[in-house]
Amino acid sequence: GRRTQLLKGLPATSTVEENAAAGVSVYSFTVAVSPLSSEGVAAAPTIVNSNPLTEAFDIKPSGGVEYMVVTTGNPVLDYETMPKSFDLQIFVEDRNGTTDLNTLTIQVTDKNEEPVFQGNMAIQTVTIYVLEGTPPGCIYQTEAADPENAKLNYSWLPAQVPFLVTESGAIFSTAEFDYEEGPRCYFLNITVTDPGGLNSTNTVQVNIINVNDERPYFTTKQRIYRIPEEQSPGTHVANITAKDPDDGDSPGRLFFSIPSSNRYFSINPWTGVLQVTGRIDRDDLQLWLYPNISLSIRVEDSPRAGHYSELQITVIIDDINDNSPKCTPSTFRKEVNENAVAGTLLFHLREFCQDIDVDPANNQFNFTGLSGFGSNNFALESAVSGRVVMAESIDLENSATPGLEVYSLTVRVQDVAHPDYSNTIYIYIRIKPVNEFFPVFSNLSYEFDVPEIIKVGSSIGRVKASDKDWPPSAIIYSIVSGGGTMDYTNIFWISPTTGDLKILGGLDYETAKKHILTVQASDQEKTATASVTVNVLEANDEEPVCSPNFYSFHLPVTLAVGTNINGFKIECRDRDSDPRSFRYFINEGNTNNHFTFSPSAGSNTSRLILASRFDYERGLDTKWIYRLRVYITDDNLLSARDKATHLIKTGTVTLSIRVIPNPTTVTTTTPSFTVVTRRENSYSESAWYVPFVVSLGALLLLGLLAYLGILLSTWVRAHCPLPAKTDSLPLVNVSEKKKPKREVFVTMTKLNTVFDGEARDPVTGKMYEFNSQSGARRWKLSDECLQPALVRRLTSTATDHSGQGTGRPEAPSRKEHSEKRKELTAETKFAANPLAGQAETPGQDGMRL
Repeated sequence: GRRTQLLKGLPATSTVEENAAAGVSVYSFTVAVSPLSSEGVAAAPTIVNSNPLTEAFDIKPSGGVEYMVVTTGNPVLDYETMPKSFDLQIFVEDRNGTTDLNTLTIQVTDKNEEPVFQGNMAIQTVTIYVLEGTPPGCIYQTEAADPENAKLNYSWLPAQVPFLVTESGAIFSTAEFDYEEGPRCYFLNITVTDPGGLNSTNTVQVNIINVNDERPYFTTKQRIYRIPEEQSPGTHVANITAKDPDDGDSPGRLFFSIPSSNRYFSINPWTGVLQVTGRIDRDDLQLWLYPNISLSIRVEDSPRAGHYSELQITVIIDDINDNSPKCTPSTFRKEVNENAVAGTLLFHLREFCQDIDVDPANNQFNFTGLSGFGSNNFALESAVSGRVVMAESIDLENSATPGLEVYSLTVRVQDVAHPDYSNTIYIYIRIKPVNEFFPVFSNLSYEFDVPEIIKVGSSIGRVKASDKDWPPSAIIYSIVSGGGTMDYTNIFWISPTTGDLKILGGLDYETAKKHILTVQASDQEKTATASVTVNVLEANDEEPVCSPNFYSFHLPVTLAVGTNINGFKIECRDRDSDPRSFRYFINEGNTNNHFTFSPSAGSNTSRLILASRFDYERGLDTKWIYRLRVYITDDNLLSARDKATHLIKTGTVTLSIRVIPNPTTVTTTTPSFTVVTRRENSYSESAWYVPFVVSLGALLLLGLLAYLGILLSTWVRAHCPLPAKTDSLPLVNVSEKKKPKREVFVTMTKLNTVFDGEARDPVTGKMYEFNSQSGARRWKLSDECLQPALVRRLTSTATDHSGQGTGRPEAPSRKEHSEKRKELTAETKFAANPLAGQAETPGQDGMRL
């Protein structure tokens, strides 16, 4: 029963030096196999846990049953930042199921490590820039740290440079640097050493930055340049050169600019090339007066706040013949009637054209090349004068010129001198049409068929008129007569531009079956008329109207199925539908489908029929008031397919029906009678406790009823002998009270009713009176002794159940019920005292449960 020690040499404590590489052996141990196991270990030794958690160690086999704990290198052990001791729990299991768990404690030992640079010097060579002329002082602060927090010593090489390094690692310059005289770059090897002699070395590069302190000067000698006008942008004008003494023999970076704004020239800021950037027009007023352009060129050795020099040069602009003749305006427009005669003057072009060249030999020009589609209808009278005239009369309706209303012509105005510059003049001549023809409708009369149910604003048709004039005149349509009714002056509207006829008011086939309009088409000078006949098509837009549309009545609960209820019938009419098209159905309120209409379709009259009997005893019916929503549609004559596409109208009738309950007992002390309505509630079978409670209550109730029956029969025989045994039985079937899953509600209502018939009760043999219209009943007046007993039972039942009727329809209020109970108790006071002590018996409580 004792644990077998399989791990030999454990527990133990071992040490390992920080920064040990992966695979370094930390501790060796062996595994002893259990005597009961002859096949070796089932699970090799494993580190199942470590405190603190680490993955820095692993177990490797070293042959046979020998194993060693080695470092993994992930993570590398660090004495300064990691825990200094680890407890490894090693687990092993042989093939017989024997296990062993032991602990190996590994302690990390410290090792002297070399110091390291920090910041930028730890990852790269640091470059320091120092301006020439800077006074001696600190130029950089190096940072280094020793893992053992030992004091460090700084040194540098080469030692002859003008720098020194302090004990804190600060680098100081010891001389003022001159960029032109001394070295321009230094390399310092900074070494940091710990007390153990370990060190690290890094390099610092110090660059000396040149300072600009000399003014540049121009090397270009030429000061005057000459170019012709109208040179293209980018044309080379001059090459300006300069030199900076600070640059020595090497080319320096100079910046050229034109300080003042100039729209003609620009200079390349790096090369000093002066070039044309804008159009230079010698004939411009400013250059015509002053053809020489002066420029100031600046050279700087720095783009901002540097040393600079300026050079003044002059550019002379030479005049050339570069202007073509121009006309203002360059586009001419004119209107002329289509019947204008040949020779009619249209334009005198020379009055609008000129050449601005200064030399008279260069400002002469001619007009040539009249062209364009239809230019044969026009002529250029003289090349010098530039007169344009009509060559022949133009008729727009002529087939030779089919609708050509605007002519686009071009005339070339050309310079006489070389290089023959020219411009194009655009001439637009519009031939103004003359209105010669009347509008003509496409038909002398129009006829449109329109349903009477068409929406207001809908289009019913279109009239069309045309004009032989070219171009076709814009025709305006209007209604000049017709289309009015008693309610509207005009129920039609025509679009003045398209001739589209629309409806402005509702159409009614029963009022007007046809409308005749007179439509006019006008081209603003001449008019034409046409007749438009609008035939109104009949549509089913009237809904059935029934009388009465609301009715309220009562019916007894015992009314036979198939009976016309209260002789009620509805009569319907429809102005635009056949009486046979009516269909009747009850859309709302017909719970359990007790009501129907006969006939249900095909007639304009129908009667309300009781379709199924009421069943309140079993709880199938719970409503006593039915509010029926009856729909009457005029679609009976339509097929099933047509009903989906034809217009159908629906009328409505609302019926309110109150069901009168059947009386079950009565008192004869007054001319009125009492209706006792029995109601029952069924418990839900999903409640598991209901059958148990009901069963237990039923057993107690049966025992109590049996005991009360014995007491009651004994008292009756002793105080009131009866002539017949059947006379003692009430109208209410007492055995129904033994149903275990029902809760009995009694509603007592006083009604003053006229009783016009009598009959004998088949159970008791007693005579009772009834009303043949409402079905109300009561016992016939008698002096028999049993009557007080019946009243006492009724009083007791009403007393026991007076608080249970609030949750059913038509239940009287608690106050009304209390008053009726008081009246009944007062009338039977002489007979109620014998049973007064039994009103609160446990049996009564059980009945209430």
